[in-house]
Amino acid sequence: MRKTFALFLIVVVLDIGAAIAEAQQPGKVPRIGFLASASPSVVSGRIEAFQQGLRELGYVEGKNIVIESRYAEGKLDRLPALVAELVRLKVEILVSAGPIPTRAAKEATVTIPIVMTQDTDPVGNGFVARLARPGGNITGLSTLAPELSGKRLELLKEIIPKLSRVAVFGTSTMPGHAQSLREIELAAGAFKVQVQHLDVLGPKDIEIAFRAASKERSDAVLTLNSPILNSHRPQLAELAVRNRLPAMYARRESVEDGGLVFYGVSLLDLDRRAATYVDKILKGAKPADLPVEQPTKFELVINLKTANQIGVKIPESVLFRADKVIK
Repeated sequence: MRKTFALFLIVVVLDIGAAIAEAQQPGKVPRIGFLASASPSVVSGRIEAFQQGLRELGYVEGKNIVIESRYAEGKLDRLPALVAELVRLKVEILVSAGPIPTRAAKEATVTIPIVMTQDTDPVGNGFVARLARPGGNITGLSTLAPELSGKRLELLKEIIPKLSRVAVFGTSTMPGHAQSLREIELAAGAFKVQVQHLDVLGPKDIEIAFRAASKERSDAVLTLNSPILNSHRPQLAELAVRNRLPAMYARRESVEDGGLVFYGVSLLDLDRRAATYVDKILKGAKPADLPVEQPTKFELVINLKTANQIGVKIPESVLFRADKVIK
């Protein structure tokens, strides 16, 4: 009996010790892949917004979550290899910083959940079946950028009342490009403004586009969302000032880099909100059941210093509506 009781105590002690050791072992830290087509410097603010969103939900990078970031540096042909690398790392979730990275992620996996931080047309681009019920392994946020294009031209017309011809810079291979251009052309017809579409397929095309706009005597420039244009913001702003062309930009950062005006969706707000999708999926939700959300925050940013450089007077009615004025 004494031997049996002693053996029983040993077993109990060993079981308790194993339980304590197991409890003391750190749990598995989820690994998140972040995929961007631009360089780190271009999307640094967006990454910070995403990290802020995670912190608000109790995630601390390096402690209870790990973020593996990969950047194509504007070289879109690198995206398949970068996303393949993230898949090999067995990330729990892929976060894509735009339609082109989302496409690369979609082609790489049908099992790993993908969270879009922004997309112009998730249904039209074939990423989800419906906004309310995506139905696959992709969900996230939509920018509604095509619908905003007409509003941006309307605002440009308000800033430049004599606007009769506008040069639209965009990249024809970019998802949503054709739809955005149609919206601009519809608005241009209403305002009796001619549209000069200039395709920017590479960095060298930026200067060529400005020369073409000046040659055709365009009164202003309107840029569409493009990884190439986004990756060369300082050059874009500098050429606009040099050619004395007022420009409406697709990104807020372009105005902070010396551009004239931005109106559109707050991408930083979308990046912050993307963290809520990561949180829900880590807690067991399926992307197929998480509705794609639309933007709720829009911004108008104006650079008065640039306006003075090119001789444009911003109407008080526009300045009054601005979320930020750079002086």
